[in-house]
Order: sequence, then structure tokens, then C-alpha cells
Amino acid sequence: MNDTAILLVGHGSRNRDGNAEILRFAAQWRERHPAWRIETCFIEHAEVLMDAGLDRAAQGARRVLVIPFILNAAGHVKMELPAAIEAARARHPAVSFACARHLGMGREILKVLQGQLDRLMQALDMPDPQTTGVILLGRGSSDAGANGELAKMARWLFEDNDFELVDLAFTGVTWPRLESVVQRHARLGMSQLAIVPVYLFTGVLMERIKAQVARLRGQYPQIAFALGSHFGFDKGVFELLDGKLAGIGLPEGGLLECDGCKYRQAAEAEHLHDHSHTHVLHHDHGHDHPAHA
Repeated sequence: MNDTAILLVGHGSRNRDGNAEILRFAAQWRERHPAWRIETCFIEHAEVLMDAGLDRAAQGARRVLVIPFILNAAGHVKMELPAAIEAARARHPAVSFACARHLGMGREILKVLQGQLDRLMQALDMPDPQTTGVILLGRGSSDAGANGELAKMARWLFEDNDFELVDLAFTGVTWPRLESVVQRHARLGMSQLAIVPVYLFTGVLMERIKAQVARLRGQYPQIAFALGSHFGFDKGVFELLDGKLAGIGLPEGGLLECDGCKYRQAAEAEHLHDHSHTHVLHHDHGHDHPAHA
């Protein structure tokens, strides 16, 4: 690892607290592995975007390992990140760039979600699971595969527990939305609802979810609601990243298959987006380089 730089690529949020949490996560990951060089950047809504992050990681490195710090692979991971890496290869021909797979929805994340659900059941005073509905709440994407990954998590939670209903909803882009799923659970006689946000860190959407649940509590006073939180600092997330670096538990392959894919390259003209307009300039004293915070 002496000549390797690790680049964590977060999504980025208009809520500065969300980006700050990713930087704090990176700092904690460095504490776990003080010999590793760990850099950070964001796809949008941040000061250090992908091009700058890749350039920074390449300085003094022979190899850069890019890790999409994102749960599901949609357009950002399948299209924009590989294109940015390809451009970085042209700028730094002496540096080898490799891109790991995104975090994904595997058994490691299932364990994290199960822990969230167990804590929500305790907050509800351990009600009968047969009268308790569970709703996994994701970001939502125009990519059907990314949405299907959340559906897989819902099914796995159903298989591993005794709940009558384990459902899924999305904050935007696709359907069903949270309000309609809660309405359906109410019609089916659920007296408690455990809502599990599938989000790594806080941001605009997490704040929106809290407001939605506050309204739903007033709309359905007969139902007890328990709302989980984002889970990016869960030890399971650190362990998942450690496993990626060690090549553990990756039967599907450790590298992002969209990097260099001819079908991605053919689709770039229609799907690539310029995120330079989401570049954020901060003028806080002593914080010119938040990736090192």
C-alpha cells in the first residue's frame, strides 16, 4: 500500500453536514489504518469533485484505487465515474487507476439494516411482528437495477424475520413513495411501522424524510412510528471497505465492470452530466482542503 492512494468517492449533498460526515468517516478510517493514504472527493455539491480528487490522489502515487462510496450503482457509478477515471488516466499516464465496485447490497449491508431494524423494534417496545410493518426507504433511481437491489434487501429481511410485511418505498425519482406505502400498511391493519432509511449519511433527503414522518404521525394517530437514521458510521461499513481492500468476499469480482465497458462508452453522449456547476467554494479559515479534514 506504500505506493497506492485510496480515493473514496461520495455522492455529495447540498447539505454541508452530509459531506462533513463523509470526511469524518474518512478520518476515522485513516485512524484504523494509519499506514494507508486515504483521499476523498465527491460527484457533486462539494468543493473537491472527481477530477480534482483523482488528480490529488495521483500525486506521488503509482496506483490509485477508486472506491465509489455509494450503496447502489446507477448513472453516477456506471457512467460518470468511469469517464472521469478514463480522463485521469490520460492526464497521469504513469499512474495506474483501478475502480472497485460500489458498496452494493450484500450480506454486509443486510447485517447493518438488520441492526437498524432491531433497534427500531426496541424503540417500539418489541411489538408483535405480525402487526408491525417494515418499510425500507431508499433514494430512488431511474436505474431499475439499483431499485431492484433495495427490493432484494426487503426480501432478505422478510426471510430472516417474522414480520407480516416488509415493504420498500423511495424518496424520489421512482415509486412507490413513502406516503402511499404507509397508507397501504394502515389498510392492512398494521399498528406499528418501522421505517428504515437506506442512507449512508445525512443530507437534504434525510431531513425531508423526518418531515414526512412527522406529518404521517399526525395523519395516522392509531399507528406507532419508529424512524431509523442514516448508518454510515456503523462498524459494518468500515468492515465492508476493509474487505474490499483485502479482496475478501467478492465472488462477483472486485473491480467495477463499467470501467472500460464499450456499452458505457457508446451511451456517454446521452447520459453523461457535467457537475462543475455543483462545485462548492468555501472560505472557512484553515479549511482550504476539506479532503484532509
